[in-house]
Amino acid sequence: MRISATGSSRRRASPDPGERGFTLVELMVVIAIIGLAAGAAMLTMPDGRGDLRDDAERFAARARAAQDAAVIEARDMALTVSNDGYRFERAGRGGWVSLRDKPFAPRQWSAGAQAIVGGAGLARIVFDTTGTAAPLDVTLVRDAQRVRIRLDVNGAIRVEY
Repeated sequence: MRISATGSSRRRASPDPGERGFTLVELMVVIAIIGLAAGAAMLTMPDGRGDLRDDAERFAARARAAQDAAVIEARDMALTVSNDGYRFERAGRGGWVSLRDKPFAPRQWSAGAQAIVGGAGLARIVFDTTGTAAPLDVTLVRDAQRVRIRLDVNGAIRVEY
């Protein structure tokens, strides 16, 4: 005679057919809801490469910092912009010195972004000790998005969306 863990020797009857588990329809409804939730989450996620406007604002802030450094240190600062990034130089006794420390370390545009800086694909401006420089227009492009950064003759630096 078999005895259960509770001490009863009676076998339990099999459950009703409706209590055996989930039906196929119930499982399909749950999977559809999970799919809709995952799709909604994917549509709201930001681009992993970052926003092109962030690149433009970062570039403008560093250009302003170089402009301020030229005035404060009373030494010319140069900004070189290419299709794939930008770098800074400071005037020294022996000529131009490429800067490697923050905030003037060379910087690449984010993934997929390119700059349009004129026909040559390269532009160099020099901030003099008054903070002025030759005008420069840089347009950042990625896919269908475009952001323009303008450096005016009077020293104003603007980002246009």
